[in-house]
Amino acid sequence: MNESDLVDLIPNAAFAFRGYNIENLGRTHELLEHPDYGPVVRKQLRISSEICSDLVSRHVDLVARVVEQRETTLEEYDEAIALVLAVECAQVQCLRELFGVDMTKSRLFMGYSLGEIAALTECGIVSHEGAMSIPLRLATGCIELAHDVKLGVLFSREGSLNINEVKYFCQLINHQGNGVIGISTILSPNSLLLMGQRNTVRQFKDLAKTELSTPANVRINHHRWPPLHTPIVWEKSIPNRAAVLMHSVDVLFAPPTPPVLSMVTGTFAYEGHNVREILHRWVDHPQLLWDVVFEILSLGLETVIHVGPKPNIIPATFRRLSENVELQTRGKLHMRALGRMARTSWLSAMLPQKAALLRAPFVKQIVLEDWLLAAKPSPGQ
Repeated sequence: MNESDLVDLIPNAAFAFRGYNIENLGRTHELLEHPDYGPVVRKQLRISSEICSDLVSRHVDLVARVVEQRETTLEEYDEAIALVLAVECAQVQCLRELFGVDMTKSRLFMGYSLGEIAALTECGIVSHEGAMSIPLRLATGCIELAHDVKLGVLFSREGSLNINEVKYFCQLINHQGNGVIGISTILSPNSLLLMGQRNTVRQFKDLAKTELSTPANVRINHHRWPPLHTPIVWEKSIPNRAAVLMHSVDVLFAPPTPPVLSMVTGTFAYEGHNVREILHRWVDHPQLLWDVVFEILSLGLETVIHVGPKPNIIPATFRRLSENVELQTRGKLHMRALGRMARTSWLSAMLPQKAALLRAPFVKQIVLEDWLLAAKPSPGQ
């Protein structure tokens, strides 16, 4: 896909910003070595290194980390935050300055977890330094809480999960006083992410097999995770500390352009006056990924451009949904005919609301770092 093709896609596209993961480098070293992108990436990494160094009171060199291809550890969670935000900023800067792409002409921005903060930065609601300051100042508390936190993927092959039922069993486990567990992300109607202290994820796994109205299983990830978007963060008053810190962060009192589809609310909630309020809720509320994906399909967007190093959870969600749609419709309706139906606005309006899901296989997914490395910047941009 060339430059003009991408520009043509922007008016009906969404930019999706990734969040923290255990792998945060992606192809950044290739961008750093690139003759055109390298200076932009290096400058942004240096800026973020300086901000991070000041806030965590130790020397941080993100350029060296990228050159040496050293992934961050949990103990370096603060550097991971700075790295992800820096790379996302650098990628969109390359797109804007070297290809003349105006991202504000897109339909919307969205971001998973830390990516929502990046999205607010790129539409000018919060400065880069202000956006980095809150998660960096809270990072130490998150690292301390993460020492015994495991992540579990709760999923059912039988049907949709009852979210209120899941919350009930989480609270039942929490009431025992042997650790806290909570929903971190709603991935789809039949899958979500749990984060829990000590043995709580294992306890929920045992309950899920017999007590849930929809039989389900839990696949446990044994990496340790900062427990954002769960009630675990209450233990160190992280939501309230975030709210206090946000009083002094400069915020633009205007709706973002383009609008930001929030995973805190699953809606276009940002109005300028409520940015601090929503970011306060961002700390301990589950990420409503499924609501955001469904909204994108309902709006008829044709392209999602994934920003950041090696984006994973949002592309994977679209991929699984596309595979499921194709599997369910195989032999029932030719996919080409299905595509015409899904793209016909008058027909979509007449079909049941959930028919928007049929569009999933036809939404183009572009990983920005891959696109940049395959493209050639135009001279004179």
